[in-house]
Amino acid sequence: MCLDNLRRRGAELNLPRLCAAGVAFAHGDVREAEDLAAVGHVDALVECSSEPSVLAGIIGDPRYVVHSNLTGAYNALDLARRHAAQFVFLSTSRVYPVASMSAVAYRDEETRFALLDDQALEGVSSAGISEAFPLEGARTLYGATKLAAELLVAEYADAFGLRTVVNRCGVVAGPWQMGKVDQGVFTYWLLCHYFGRELAYIGYGGSGKQVRDLLHVEDLVELVEAQLLSPERWAGVTVNVGGGSDCSLSLMEATSICQELTGRRVPIARVEEQRPGDIPIYVSDCRRLASLSSWRPRRSPRAVFEDTLDWIAGNERDLLAALG
Repeated sequence: MCLDNLRRRGAELNLPRLCAAGVAFAHGDVREAEDLAAVGHVDALVECSSEPSVLAGIIGDPRYVVHSNLTGAYNALDLARRHAAQFVFLSTSRVYPVASMSAVAYRDEETRFALLDDQALEGVSSAGISEAFPLEGARTLYGATKLAAELLVAEYADAFGLRTVVNRCGVVAGPWQMGKVDQGVFTYWLLCHYFGRELAYIGYGGSGKQVRDLLHVEDLVELVEAQLLSPERWAGVTVNVGGGSDCSLSLMEATSICQELTGRRVPIARVEEQRPGDIPIYVSDCRRLASLSSWRPRRSPRAVFEDTLDWIAGNERDLLAALG
């Protein structure tokens, strides 16, 4: 069963796919405990609901962010407690503080920023950011609510014996993601190229060299499936989950792929000033995950864009209506 409040425009496009796959849909909201209780018995719960925009709690009303991400996680945890269900929590790399993330050492290459091995901070190297990265400091309301939810997960596991696993995801991308400028950036980048909409390199001198690793949604699903099939093995684990350095892109590099695949160029403005909460580079160091599992990301950045383009081309009319 899938429960969602369909707040995000385009989310409703997934309903026929769920029905065709034999997945029941419940129109509900994680902020409302009664909506979750109405679902009935659950053996396992994958908590991937949230307001994932870094800017949402800064330029808008913070209440939706706090209640969706923290109250929602509490309600989901309590549902799992009542049914002794396994709990798989999709957290975020944004739990790592902005100031520390902005202080990592990197070099300026032709098309991207690249992390160095010589770092003043613990938990960062050319391989990326590991779980040992320091957590002191502010991290945006999005990151703070997800980290607070992680703490609740640990407490529920200890107090009630829940089998829990926390996946700190980097950028997840691929078909059926309604990408926006402040969340789902690689899908958004391709959508704008396909439909001929203007873009902007924001911050860091408007260079477009800021980097994120990206993970195809099907790679993530394969990991979650493995965790669901072995709840005891994964109980109590917290890991970074992302594409790593081999599956990372700068915005400039993403532009090149989009231009090649669509055959189109769109105007890209250059804005020198950073947005609140922005960071120059994030790459997941997934070596802890690799030590626990044979799972590895199997799809390249280009494959992510190719699969996403096939989806856009096959659903052009519906996407135009949803995007407005």
